[in-house]
Amino acid sequence: MIKYFKYYFIVLNLLGFLCMYIDKEKAKANKWRIKENTLLLIALLGGSIGSYVGMKIFRHKTKHFKFKYGIPFIILIQLCIFLYMSKL
Repeated sequence: MIKYFKYYFIVLNLLGFLCMYIDKEKAKANKWRIKENTLLLIALLGGSIGSYVGMKIFRHKTKHFKFKYGIPFIILIQLCIFLYMSKL
């Protein structure tokens, strides 16, 4: 079971990272973009670290309040949940 969670988080973090890249490229090309709620949902479902790394590397969404503070907050909450669950 834990093995599947590991793969789940790897896939979601890669997805979060990739979505930040794709959205940045679409922004530069003035094309239709990935919705902010979709980017946040990916982070909330477990892709927060990949999303955060993508934000920093691609310098994307770094000035938006809900990304600048929301993604690190999600990481903190997920870390607390992980630590709590690992003690059970």
